[in-house]
Amino acid sequence: MDGADADPRVLARAARQAPERCSWCPAERARGELIATGETVRKRTVQTLDVLTPQEAQVARMARDGHTNSEIGARLFISARTVEYHLRKVFTKLDIRSRRDLRRALPET
Repeated sequence: MDGADADPRVLARAARQAPERCSWCPAERARGELIATGETVRKRTVQTLDVLTPQEAQVARMARDGHTNSEIGARLFISARTVEYHLRKVFTKLDIRSRRDLRRALPET
């Protein structure tokens, strides 16, 4: 069967089950390694909804320091659109409207 003729549901089921059939799955191995080092994943709760993620905090600090979205993206190996996404989340969580407000909301330490 040609991939173009395959039923999308069959392909989706196979993709979903692939990690289960895989004896070595990179994501699971990485997860196991992190757990072995004592790393914990932050749980999202109602109390932490307004807390910046590490990525959001890093993007926000760089924007506060005057870097453009393209510069931030290049340094973090993400797209400028992803930077925009993170900044929208930051602005919402910090209840601010502009990059200028980041200086007040995120003072330098």
